[in-house]
Amino acid sequence: MVVDHDSGRLVWAAPGRDKATLATFFDALGGERSALITHVSADGADWISLVVAERCPSAVRCADPFHVVKWATEALDEVRRGVWNDARKTARSNEVRRGRGRPVTGAPARPDSTRAVALKHSRYALWKNPENLTERQTVKLAWVVQTNPTLGRAYYLKEGLRVIFKLAHNEAGEALNRWVVWARRCRIPAFVKLQRSIVKHRSAILASIEHGLSNGRIESMNTKIRLITRVAFGLQSPDALIALAMLSLGGHKPVLPGRI
Repeated sequence: MVVDHDSGRLVWAAPGRDKATLATFFDALGGERSALITHVSADGADWISLVVAERCPSAVRCADPFHVVKWATEALDEVRRGVWNDARKTARSNEVRRGRGRPVTGAPARPDSTRAVALKHSRYALWKNPENLTERQTVKLAWVVQTNPTLGRAYYLKEGLRVIFKLAHNEAGEALNRWVVWARRCRIPAFVKLQRSIVKHRSAILASIEHGLSNGRIESMNTKIRLITRVAFGLQSPDALIALAMLSLGGHKPVLPGRI
């Protein structure tokens, strides 16, 4: 889908998600009109960046903040799963040493098992923005940071990247540079890998902060198209869905028979 940032209307849609599909949009638009495009927002997919750079090289490319923060959240969850698996292995090895059979009725749970369960249920405390945490999740987050320094560092790295998008453009560049240095030296493989992607998309990230552009309109359009699909009780072909979407969301007002 292609959506106009100014009007919020659906401009174009086609089945497929690759370079060839996006190239058909620019083919239909033509070289002269493609050259008039000034800004393009998208996620970090290489196939989008390559086509945009080729067809409208003068356009400013903006990385969607939601997707950038999502990369950090996924890296954080990778760290959480690793810590949780380590805790489970420790708990199982201790169970083997304890011996077979059920524990005595009323006996307290072993600390290792309790820790593994607590880490398993810490996902939302780590994912959510601090201002949206419940009281229980706030306590859980404080426990995670205190008992597992690696997972705590991963959480602060995620939050540090999120906060950069709230800064003014003249402050964001320096803050992003410092974040990259921090992630590069954190000794957490998931975030060391992530900082390479951040460096690769640095100019697009700063452009999104400077111009205030995101994929919010695209996500809103996705929701409306899913509603169209639901109201239609399913559609047999993408062409039918695209036709309904263009009619409802494209700003077209065709003259209908019997209507004044």
